[in-house]
Amino acid sequence: MIQGNIFDLDGHVFDPLQEALETLFSGSRVSAVKIISRGHVTETGKWYDQHLDEWVVLLQGTARLEFENGEILNLSGGDYILLPARKKHRVTYTSHEPPCIWLAVHGELKT
Repeated sequence: MIQGNIFDLDGHVFDPLQEALETLFSGSRVSAVKIISRGHVTETGKWYDQHLDEWVVLLQGTARLEFENGEILNLSGGDYILLPARKKHRVTYTSHEPPCIWLAVHGELKT
């Protein structure tokens, strides 16, 4: 049995240059990761180009995603998105206070 609290920030060391990542579970075709961002953004010129689908929900904070086609998506607590594999995107803003708490599920996902 695995147990925890998604909002628990105790024990996380905050690096101003890198988000905190915690794998909550993983299997042969799926994984879930807790991500904590405090003002972290994707490096200029870099795009996430993942080989698996990603369903992500922003549980706390505010954030902004940018897509290769120029589309901008503003997110606040409770907002989620399903990003198909190879959908190039980047994070251009995350709130510092409160920190962003994300839950990302990666796999071959269907709606």
